[in-house]
Amino acid sequence: MIIKVTADKEKAESLMKMADITLERLRETDIMKYPSNTLIDYYDAIHKLMEALAVKEGVKIKGEGAHQELIDYIAKKHGLAEQARQFLQQMRDYRNRISYEGFMINKNYIKLNQDKINEIIGLLCKKLKIS
Repeated sequence: MIIKVTADKEKAESLMKMADITLERLRETDIMKYPSNTLIDYYDAIHKLMEALAVKEGVKIKGEGAHQELIDYIAKKHGLAEQARQFLQQMRDYRNRISYEGFMINKNYIKLNQDKINEIIGLLCKKLKIS
């Protein structure tokens, strides 16, 4: 459920900082050795950046399906390509399966999609600096 809230620049900054810390840890880790954890961390960082963008705009998304709705909101509001939106939804699904079912990600998934992930992170960071 999307609700209007007071824009909160401080919370947005905190979320961006947490995303940056997660990404820094990823840079210092052998990501191919731990592909499932890597996917969770990448998704977590991307989610924090999307949430920072939303809260900076005075939008809060909560309740059942909030992550899915946040991805759709950011994609629509900020012109993310449909392919990027679908990829983020796939990452969300994999992250849930890892967390709740013990699903394992193959290191090839990370290898094949790392550029796409970094591109999305860069785009979100750019949007946060502009807004």
